[in-house]
Amino acid sequence: MVGIYPFVALRPAQEESAYVPSVPYDVVSAEEAAACIAENRKSFLRVIRSDAELPDLPPYDDAIYARARAIFEEMKADGLFVQDTGESYSVYQVEHGGQTFTGLVACVGVDDYLNKTVKRHELTRYDKEEDRTRHIDSVNANTGQVFLLYRDPGGIHEFITSRATGAAIAETVTKSGSVHRIYPITDPEEITRLSTLFADVSSLYIADGHHRAKSAVNVCDRRKERGDLTPEATRFMGVLFAHDSVLIHGYSRLIRDLSGMTRNEFLSALADEFTIREIEGVDTKASEIRQTMKDAHHHILHLYIDGRFYELSREIDKNADTVSRLDVTLLQEKVLSPLLGITDPRGDKRLEFMGGAHPIHELISHVDSGDYVAAILMQPVRIEDLCEIADNDGIMPPKSTWFEPKLLSGLVIHTLD
Repeated sequence: MVGIYPFVALRPAQEESAYVPSVPYDVVSAEEAAACIAENRKSFLRVIRSDAELPDLPPYDDAIYARARAIFEEMKADGLFVQDTGESYSVYQVEHGGQTFTGLVACVGVDDYLNKTVKRHELTRYDKEEDRTRHIDSVNANTGQVFLLYRDPGGIHEFITSRATGAAIAETVTKSGSVHRIYPITDPEEITRLSTLFADVSSLYIADGHHRAKSAVNVCDRRKERGDLTPEATRFMGVLFAHDSVLIHGYSRLIRDLSGMTRNEFLSALADEFTIREIEGVDTKASEIRQTMKDAHHHILHLYIDGRFYELSREIDKNADTVSRLDVTLLQEKVLSPLLGITDPRGDKRLEFMGGAHPIHELISHVDSGDYVAAILMQPVRIEDLCEIADNDGIMPPKSTWFEPKLLSGLVIHTLD
């Protein structure tokens, strides 16, 4: 069963909550972070992307982490943050694209990660793990949250949503127009009720934040070895959403070259594996191509090349396991690896990814500009498949999912004191 924990939250001062929160550290480059910081010196990117202000240093230099700690302490001293006086949970609500998403900010035990009550579906990279481990340890806080899903046995999501009333303690609006609000839950009876409700949940699933979760485990281990482990360092911060209350989008691929093939040769090679037909009238303002084949027993990919869209379909092997039935697995095994020689999708510079809710015209503009030769648009993975894969200790290919809502960093912080 899942154990969740309230904590004494560090929050932006209410009058600063429109300015402090930022996008997570891993969705912007150092250069992009520096541009954001130049516009807004209160941005939490100064803490979570401290390398942006030290461009002449290697990205993992000791000074990077020391600066993160110093800036964090400076922001607290300047009154940008205030510490709660008691333990609480928090409702995190996002209004985006005409929809409202509501989750619960809570801590989860490192032990639940280790015993796989918190389930994962992606591999982590050591360099990214080590970076966030050193960051968390240096600033003495979980500065970002892990995006977690739960299967609601009944009543949990409804109760959490019902607590998002009155004036928010923090509110900010992003450049994309999404509104992020925080509502604390401080009543002891309500805190106890939430803890009890989640005791009926068997598992949590990491949707986003695999490196943040694993890094929190690493920090716990290191502090245990050093002898300075605190109870809060045995936990990490997450935002918990009912699994059927979020959106999941496909993660498209951009291909830099065809490994020496012409367009016609590439299409001919694809025709050996797929049924191909050209499609017209694609709404490029949409974020995905509506699946024209409604048969759930087929893989569906969409290829954009030389200004044309093609639908690629192939019957799903009903005897395959859940990972093998994913479109992204088929893409790797039938296209990227054998035809283009892209055997390491994580590291091959000929492959780039564009996730989620970006309109199609943004994706294909990279092809039309000549930067890439083709784009492959992916249908979203079903959340039920993700949960099944995680339940079976399976690993999904990299960049398989793009979840909405996208959460901000700095609205709620869990300190490890």
